[in-house]
Amino acid sequence: MTIAVDFDGTIVTHRYPDIGEEIPFACETLRMLIADRHKLILWSVREGKLLQDAIDWCAERGIEFYAVNRDFPEEDVEKNIHFSRKLKADVWIDDRNVGGLPDWGTIYQMISEGKTYEQIMLEQMRPLEAAPKRNKKWWQF
Repeated sequence: MTIAVDFDGTIVTHRYPDIGEEIPFACETLRMLIADRHKLILWSVREGKLLQDAIDWCAERGIEFYAVNRDFPEEDVEKNIHFSRKLKADVWIDDRNVGGLPDWGTIYQMISEGKTYEQIMLEQMRPLEAAPKRNKKWWQF
């Protein structure tokens, strides 16, 4: 699967043009996705030195992207007359999703198990619904 991943606000907290703190489990999850043989594309508004800083930050943490702001590493923008800024990805991980960014554990579960966010949330709620109801009132301890 090809997965486009935003940087600011998704892998790290928003501190643009600086690099913020890692969002908990972001790097660990990205390394797991790479180990699972997914192709990760860094998809960022960053350019030039700011983009290279983000690439280097990720590389220092063991995250090597398949491509950066393009569909494949060999893509030559100048020679591609059909070039579009829109990437061809199966999944997009971005803090600007409708509903926001799920935690990275949920993101990994969605991708690795092929489940929607709704399916995962319903599964997590089922044990609560199945719990036995108590007849005691709060004052009867």
